[in-house]
Amino acid sequence: MRHPIVVGLCLTGAIALSGCDAVSGKNTVDRKLQDVNVVDESDLNSVMLTVADPNEGVNYFKRALTTKPKKIELRRGLAITLIRAKRFPEAVSAWTKVTEHEDATNDDSVELADAYIRTNDWDSAEKTLNGIPPTHETYKRYRLEAMIADSKQDWKKADAFYETALGLTTTPASVMNNWGYSKLTRGDFEGAEALFGQAIRADQSLFTAKNNLVLARGAQGNYTLPPVPMSQVERAQLLHTLGLAALKRGDEKIARGLFQEALETHPQHFEAAARSLDALESTITN
Repeated sequence: MRHPIVVGLCLTGAIALSGCDAVSGKNTVDRKLQDVNVVDESDLNSVMLTVADPNEGVNYFKRALTTKPKKIELRRGLAITLIRAKRFPEAVSAWTKVTEHEDATNDDSVELADAYIRTNDWDSAEKTLNGIPPTHETYKRYRLEAMIADSKQDWKKADAFYETALGLTTTPASVMNNWGYSKLTRGDFEGAEALFGQAIRADQSLFTAKNNLVLARGAQGNYTLPPVPMSQVERAQLLHTLGLAALKRGDEKIARGLFQEALETHPQHFEAAARSLDALESTITN
């Protein structure tokens, strides 16, 4: 008579154990799915930060923040994509929220200062950088410090910051270009020319440095193109820049020749050079 009871207890135990196994298995699957979702989310975040259209990235991170508003990685993603989309006032707001997060870092404050500079709010940028401990020594921090010093025409401090920034990066072309432009605005054309040349040697694809180099040479009355790598389109654009530099110095005949050469060099119609030439001809005629 006791056998049915024993069998019943065994069946009940088996069912209970089976239920435990099912729950345990479900939890394991859920954890694995969560792990996959984390990886997928991380990969998608990276795509939105680099490959995707900036405005698509902005929309993606805004949507993500509606479900995870406290996640600092998503806040950073939104701020970065707003910078990429050139929506700088919004980026200031986004980076401000990042810096207010409990997991914010000094690098986040540097990025906020960068966003302020992009909106021409130099005072707020300086105040933000001053709030960062001096022991936080990074390339970007010193590059921004140099730019702020430039805005105040504190050339000695700017030079010191640019030099420090150069020592903290393995890709110096951009900071050399910035430093050269600083020299250009001061009227130190030879110093600017030297720095632009160094920037191009560090990165031959940096067209802004090539254009600035031509401006520095033109400001000294040197209207020959520098011996740097350039495409046919770049050559036409640089000839146009030289023409503008010549025009600024009052060398109208040389400017006309450079504008004409730019038109002939460009593989397509070069509207900017055509307008410059027409404006010059009109001025001479009048």
